[in-house]
Amino acid sequence: MKLTDKIPTTTHRVLIYGAPKSGKTQLAAQLAHHYKLIWFDLENGYATLLKLPKPIQGNVEVISIPDSKVFPIAIETMLKVITGNKVNICEQHGKVSCPLCKKDNLPTTDIELATVGTDTVVVIDSLTQLTNSAIAFITKNQPDDYKMDFSDWGNLKAIVEKFLSQVQVAKYNIVCISHEEEVEMEDGRKKIVPVCGSSKSSRNTAKYFDHVIYCDVKNRKHGAASSTTFANNILTGSRTDAILESEVNPSLDSIFKSGIGTSSPTAASSLTQGSVALNALKGMATK
Repeated sequence: MKLTDKIPTTTHRVLIYGAPKSGKTQLAAQLAHHYKLIWFDLENGYATLLKLPKPIQGNVEVISIPDSKVFPIAIETMLKVITGNKVNICEQHGKVSCPLCKKDNLPTTDIELATVGTDTVVVIDSLTQLTNSAIAFITKNQPDDYKMDFSDWGNLKAIVEKFLSQVQVAKYNIVCISHEEEVEMEDGRKKIVPVCGSSKSSRNTAKYFDHVIYCDVKNRKHGAASSTTFANNILTGSRTDAILESEVNPSLDSIFKSGIGTSSPTAASSLTQGSVALNALKGMATK
């Protein structure tokens, strides 16, 4: 097929990262004014979403995944979710097809990302916790002072790449949130990159996304940057040349500027009342 015959994609794969409390969650949450959000909360950080106006909060479906070192459920659940197949997640444990919750008829949520439309954005908060979960899963039978060996790091790399490869080919809008770390690049220079897997994996994470946005706080104000020329020591970039650092009040509107992204909050709110594409139907699991 000739390039002139290719149809531009109407969906986006976005990575937002930065230091803790730098405005990452708030930046993603603002999309709820125009979109439905399916928000996978891996680190119990949904409190920031409560800053949204009450009518807009109804546009956000929060799926809590109570991940910890003792119970590393996030990596297990998200590897099943990201395939796009229909899964049933229990509210109590964040586990797919949880036998305990099914037995006791406890609340669950159905999710099928393959059916998600352009009126919806899937948010994963965060890749940092997903990495921690994968590490805890790999070393779950080891003592607390165990140091990961070569094969462990290889397993982590494989798990992370399996997840990110699904993000890369996603046909729906997806935003992943992560934290920052400084790593040595292949040319020997040090650079701030998003956390995802090992340091070597983290420096290559950006290739799976269309837009990589860095958040920080300067002069008591939250800021965001997305251009490839923002800073030599900070990894950022946008395949559509979006420049968030030039905006007085940075938002993702310059990226999510097509389709339902131009609708009003009222229209977006009405979408949440149906089952369009989302099929996240809460209820009681049957035996």
